[in-house]
Amino acid sequence: MRSIPRRIAAAAIVAGGLILITAPAAHAVLDPVGVITCLASSAPDVSGVVDPASPGVPTEVPGMSCLQP
Repeated sequence: MRSIPRRIAAAAIVAGGLILITAPAAHAVLDPVGVITCLASSAPDVSGVVDPASPGVPTEVPGMSCLQP
C-alpha cells in the first residue's frame, strides 16, 4: 500500500521531466543588419549619456533599444 503514492510521485516527476525536455527553448533571434544600422544611428547620442543637470539619475544607454527583438 505504501508503494502506490511513491509510484504516483515518480510518474508525476517523469511526466514533468518529459514535458520540460520537449518544450522549445525561449530565445530571440536578432537581425544583425538591423542591429548594426540601429547602433550606427544611435552613436551620436553618446554625448547625452551624462546629464550635468541631474548626475544622480541614470539615463538609458544609447543602443539598448537596438537589442530588443
